[in-house]
Amino acid sequence: MKQHSKAIRFAASLFAVALVASACGGSDDEEAVTEETVAEEPAAEPVSYPTLEQCAEVTYDYSYTPPASAGMTVTYDLADEAVWEDGSPITFADFKATWEAALNTPGSISTVGYDQITSVAAGSSDKQVVIDFKSVYGPYKGLFGGLLKASSVENTSDISADFAEFIGFSGRPWKMKSWSPSQVVYVPNDKYWGADKAVAKQLVMVPLADSDTEAAALKAGEIDFAYPQFFGGIEEAFADPNITLKKEFGGDYEGFYFQQKCGPFANPVFRAAFSKSIDRDALFQQIYVPLGGESPLQCGPMVPGPYCNGDEFANAYDPAGAEALLTENGWTKGADGYWIDPSTGAAPDIRWIINTGNTRRENTQAYLIPLLNAAGFKVRADNCDAACYFQQRLPALDYDMAMYISTAPPDPGYLTPSFTCDQIPTEANSNQGQNSQGWCNAEASDLLHNADFEPDAAKRAEMIKSALKLMAADSVMLPLFQFPKSGFWRTDKVGGPVDAELRNFTSFINNHLWTDLDGDGKVVIGAEQWPECLNPVTECANSSWMVWTTINQVMPGAFATTNDGAYVITNLLKGEPKVAIK
Repeated sequence: MKQHSKAIRFAASLFAVALVASACGGSDDEEAVTEETVAEEPAAEPVSYPTLEQCAEVTYDYSYTPPASAGMTVTYDLADEAVWEDGSPITFADFKATWEAALNTPGSISTVGYDQITSVAAGSSDKQVVIDFKSVYGPYKGLFGGLLKASSVENTSDISADFAEFIGFSGRPWKMKSWSPSQVVYVPNDKYWGADKAVAKQLVMVPLADSDTEAAALKAGEIDFAYPQFFGGIEEAFADPNITLKKEFGGDYEGFYFQQKCGPFANPVFRAAFSKSIDRDALFQQIYVPLGGESPLQCGPMVPGPYCNGDEFANAYDPAGAEALLTENGWTKGADGYWIDPSTGAAPDIRWIINTGNTRRENTQAYLIPLLNAAGFKVRADNCDAACYFQQRLPALDYDMAMYISTAPPDPGYLTPSFTCDQIPTEANSNQGQNSQGWCNAEASDLLHNADFEPDAAKRAEMIKSALKLMAADSVMLPLFQFPKSGFWRTDKVGGPVDAELRNFTSFINNHLWTDLDGDGKVVIGAEQWPECLNPVTECANSSWMVWTTINQVMPGAFATTNDGAYVITNLLKGEPKVAIK
């Protein structure tokens, strides 16, 4: 395993420890004491860290070499009848285009896994896809879950300028008829080959500003289905004789995240002290108990299961330890009560971003900011709308503290693109990657990468757990709550298996099977957030609602996730792929 250091070193302590040594001697017939004192070393100068203005200049010298391997080959046999919306066949060329776009497009949010592929070629025919990997890559089922149509783009190695406002291709039951800032309209794909054809004449999704608007629209019959973030009193807010509810727990979790590529939290001492000053138990009582929560999430950026012990972030609250840590490293409080950075002589300005209109997060800010101010931290709300938040500022690392829900797929391989050094967007890597925390820990990165190549499930789980402990030690984030997924729908307007896929990673993916009961010719879904761009590879795809409202509806894949958190082949394939270890 190679160890690499960052271009900017984050030391565990900002000051050298002064050493005082003494030596004593004596004999049986004489008591004598000789004291020799080593001169106290001068304290090191305070270390400054990258400012927001310097953020673009920050680079990392981490690189990863997979374990020695002859590689593997995965062969997919595509269904002969599988075609695009224009009747043209889905072939190896579409897999190749997807690989090239994900790997090479500037601003691609995830190259992980695709970077282990050496070639995508036709086998015995264009309907056989032969994918060569340079290593044995365990989470391969998570790749090619959404295929690009090769002929829909001019340059398959750079699609950053494509799909700004429309996705014209489809290999699923729906095809997009129109998209605008006010709605997206789907109609049945008449060339779709599967037995699960669209039932309704139209699927319409519309943006709704907030939970109150969402509830009012559902009660008024303006929409048929809503998928809101759960909040205290949500059942009462949506109560209506014609509305039913289903609540389930899946892979969603909420957390606080601290951006450390630049700005205040690039300083590890300040970041650790800040993290130790947040009382999650008190916050949980205030915010999450009304939602039915029993205790804070302790795993880290994942829900409880085989890949966490469940105590990785336990006992994180330590206000006395926070004050001691800052004081020992030269921080003092100014006249206004805020901690002063010894390297700048000023109190760090902490920008906490959430998406406007999210009542729970706004309430969290209203509760916690005064407490953090009282503890000496100058925190302020710096919010913007959902599209700005998820599709612009998070991918650009333009924040200090963030709060959001992640929707995780079944396999923990998602941690690699989200938390490894080489997945931090920088100018040097064409701003590729989804590590929007800017966290670089070489040991953790090696663990996460190695876990992707580890065939032994028990060993893999231990690697993941070790990486989570390093996240806790480095104060990368604070987990808050495994969030329930909730679906509300009008039983007089929409029927069929509405509640069958609500906890799936690809939420309400089966909407093409829902039936129109009121005869208006459409199924209408209210969207809690609305995308500003539709590119399936770039930062546009950083928004769950962008994915749910567009990509999931039209892009076919080799594997799909299930409501029970598993991967299964889709009808794009004739059968299970052939995996050969070289």
